[in-house]
Amino acid sequence: MTETIRIKRFQARPVIVPMNLPLKTSTGAVAKAPLVLIDCETDQGVVGHAYLFSITPSALKPLTSMVTEMSELVAGDELLPFEIERKLSQRFTLLGLAGLQRLAQSGIDMAAWDALARTRGLPLARLLGGAPKPVKAYNSKGLGIMPAGAAVDEAHKLLAEGFQAAKIRVGRPDAREDLAVVRAARKAVGDEVTLMCDYNQALTVTEAIRRGEMLDDEGLTWIEEPIRHDDYAGCARIADALHTPIQIGENFDSAFSMQAALSAEACDYVMPDVQRIGGVTGWLRAAALAHAAGIEMSSHLFSEVSAHLLCVTPTAHWLEYVDWADAVLSTRLQIKDGFALPSEQPGNGIAWDEAAVKKYRAE
Repeated sequence: MTETIRIKRFQARPVIVPMNLPLKTSTGAVAKAPLVLIDCETDQGVVGHAYLFSITPSALKPLTSMVTEMSELVAGDELLPFEIERKLSQRFTLLGLAGLQRLAQSGIDMAAWDALARTRGLPLARLLGGAPKPVKAYNSKGLGIMPAGAAVDEAHKLLAEGFQAAKIRVGRPDAREDLAVVRAARKAVGDEVTLMCDYNQALTVTEAIRRGEMLDDEGLTWIEEPIRHDDYAGCARIADALHTPIQIGENFDSAFSMQAALSAEACDYVMPDVQRIGGVTGWLRAAALAHAAGIEMSSHLFSEVSAHLLCVTPTAHWLEYVDWADAVLSTRLQIKDGFALPSEQPGNGIAWDEAAVKKYRAE
């Protein structure tokens, strides 16, 4: 019989780490990454790891506190991610299973799955019934709102890191400037390189259709989040009007919201975020929905965990690569010839550089 493994606690540590390339989007600029590092400590001595991206430093303290509160609720319980999710969802239903609650619970879930994979001596992908394999990836850590010349230079830098695809942020006040940057980048990198663009919810439906029509002949793989993320009816109008595929999903706060978007025919592609969709457990449900709908599914951020999850996603499309946690990691996701290469080592590929964690600790 398999020995029962129990949870001792989930430790949460806030850090603020520098980003190699500050990123300016239509919603503002980000130069540092506020992260909550989570360790799932077990009675067998195995520790699972995960991290959360709080977007803004002001959310670090409440997010850390919520992980700590959840830890107290499941301390002593068996290390069973589905049961942990059921217990926490029941406890926080009246608060609402979204926002910081969803992020904290997703972090608990990811760390629990990592601890379970390490206990079994398996990489996460194998624990889930698949195997680590090359995953098509695009470099998303740069190409923010910037002049065309700077965008060309940055595109070359991003591709030189082993990629054959990159994403451009758009949403400037003048649509012609967006078009000029997209065209300059395309001309510089050539037709063989895959380019996507992301509006970060900057537009109205009418403006999204107008701008999308301007971009329709530019060879973009997708146009991402042109309008408010939860306006599924508006997204459906845009998707119907444009030739370029519409990508949404990073703000799905559960498989239920993804199902609503799919029912509304709001998009051509989906890209859930593992910390918003419900961790590994929520991702598996979302992947099943995408499979049933016959729609390609990509990831949003969290490259290390997402690489393993895409290995068991039937309609896996693209991994979004960023290196925002690298400053506190002792191991890094490998990229080669346009593919991410998840490790065969036990777990999800996350391990801390404790000296760096101490250096960037935020109190």
